[in-house]
Amino acid sequence: MDSLNNTDFKKLASQQKTIQMKMRLLALAHFKDGLSRTQIAKSLKVSRISVNKWVRIFFEEGLEGLQEKPRTGRPAYLTDEQRAQLSAFIKKEAESPSGGRLVGSDIHDYIVKHFDKHYHPNSIYYLLDHMGFSWITSRSKHPKQSQQIQDDFKKIPNRNDP
Repeated sequence: MDSLNNTDFKKLASQQKTIQMKMRLLALAHFKDGLSRTQIAKSLKVSRISVNKWVRIFFEEGLEGLQEKPRTGRPAYLTDEQRAQLSAFIKKEAESPSGGRLVGSDIHDYIVKHFDKHYHPNSIYYLLDHMGFSWITSRSKHPKQSQQIQDDFKKIPNRNDP
């Protein structure tokens, strides 16, 4: 357990990367110097309740308690299994020999048909970004495209060629 007198809060604050942690450590440095919690709140321009909370957490949990807690956020609309299935579908369609391209409405239709979930059309692209897909698409390949035919076409002499 960290002690108030044995910790150099100003040095620790200068080493921090996040401003939230710097503020907490500076508040504790002022508290160690003997300032009242109201004076600390005024000097750091935070509420007195926040200063009280930081001091209490330090005494109960030490420096580890002042660290930023992970935020859960809103749960994902599609499960991990559904995302994996959607990812496999997108990859399969992208490598399809028919040369077709996927658009947002195709992906939306797939999600509705297979998962019975309804996304706003704009959210489809946000979902793809989170899944690691870029929406920069290559030009699709025509199914009847042949490298041999292209090479033969290039051999046809042009009137302007010397």
